[in-house]
Amino acid sequence: MFQWTAVDPDVVRRDFAAIAALGVDHVRVFPLWPVLQPNRTLIRRRALDDIALVVDLAAEVGLDVAVDVIQGHMSGFDFVPAWLVNWHDGNMFTDQPAVEAQAALVAAVYDAVRDRPNFLGLTLGNEVNQFQPPNPAAMPATSPQVTHWLTSLLDGPVDRDPRHVVTHSENDHLWYRDEHPFLPVHASRLGDMTTVHSWIFNGTAARYGALSPQSVRHAEWMVELSKAFATDPGRQVWLQEVGAPSMNLAEAEMPEFCTRTIEAALTAPDLYAVTWWCSHDVSRDLADYKDLEYSLGLLDTGNRVKPLGRRFAEVVAEARRGALPLAQPRTVGVVVEVDADDKPLSRPSLAPGGAVFELWHDLRERGAAVTVVTSTTAADATALAARGVDELVRAEVH
Repeated sequence: MFQWTAVDPDVVRRDFAAIAALGVDHVRVFPLWPVLQPNRTLIRRRALDDIALVVDLAAEVGLDVAVDVIQGHMSGFDFVPAWLVNWHDGNMFTDQPAVEAQAALVAAVYDAVRDRPNFLGLTLGNEVNQFQPPNPAAMPATSPQVTHWLTSLLDGPVDRDPRHVVTHSENDHLWYRDEHPFLPVHASRLGDMTTVHSWIFNGTAARYGALSPQSVRHAEWMVELSKAFATDPGRQVWLQEVGAPSMNLAEAEMPEFCTRTIEAALTAPDLYAVTWWCSHDVSRDLADYKDLEYSLGLLDTGNRVKPLGRRFAEVVAEARRGALPLAQPRTVGVVVEVDADDKPLSRPSLAPGGAVFELWHDLRERGAAVTVVTSTTAADATALAARGVDELVRAEVH
């Protein structure tokens, strides 16, 4: 990730060649916010040119590229420019000059790569909802302020090409924590598609086991959960982040976790893509990462394919030749009780151990074609029909 301070094309070429050899068709890249915008009114031309260079290098090996703009939060570190912290004590979500500066950055990054044929689109930033409490340097915001921040940045690109997607991403606090100001309706209604990030270190593996049905279907669950809050019944969902954390899985278990997770996700209708986190291990020469960050890669730091990477490549090949399960219509809807604004009455009921979570997984394990709907949708026959749901099931939420 520190290549962004001085991109070495030969190094990037080698890495992209190793990634492409796994059979994948796209990557997410993460330029660092302080490198791009070291001052509120300064967006570095050289940094924008470096993004364009990296996109071009990916094209050489047939990879499409999605660019995450505001990093922001990544791999346990917060990369925040000096103009927002310390003596300045700014808030990226609520200070209007800061919001306008970020919208300008989104526009500038888009313009830097908009003409590249392998450019997929932008994500506003990687899990920037992690700048809410309990982050020790939190920038608190209310839900209406989050709406303003999201819409301001999503509208940043000028004269956008409709072939490019513009999205935003959050970790599962949005889905599972009542107090969190980022809401399910933000994820499922703003931007060109919904993104979900699935990690079993959120309590799923600890409660049920790392290779349990609940763990290997957690990504599928998040895809289906997100559909409950979408107003477009055909809205696509991008499984934008999923990986095999060493804190829960032995290395020998990772290939099986990979296989079962992707197979389950591919049964979800309207799935846009699956993006594995991540391509490479973090070098042990870099200090102070959480231990799991050093081992999440499909490749090691010398571009050697790990056992997880070999199995991932096999799964990709199997999917391409139609050897894996296909998307299945979902006719049974587990109901999430919501208020008049479609905010869940209990987000913990959607989390591991929660009544809605467990009911969905129990039904899925028994072979039911199960999805999720809100109580608003459940009361609307037309909306249910648009989703293809003809049976409703409710959990007892205490």
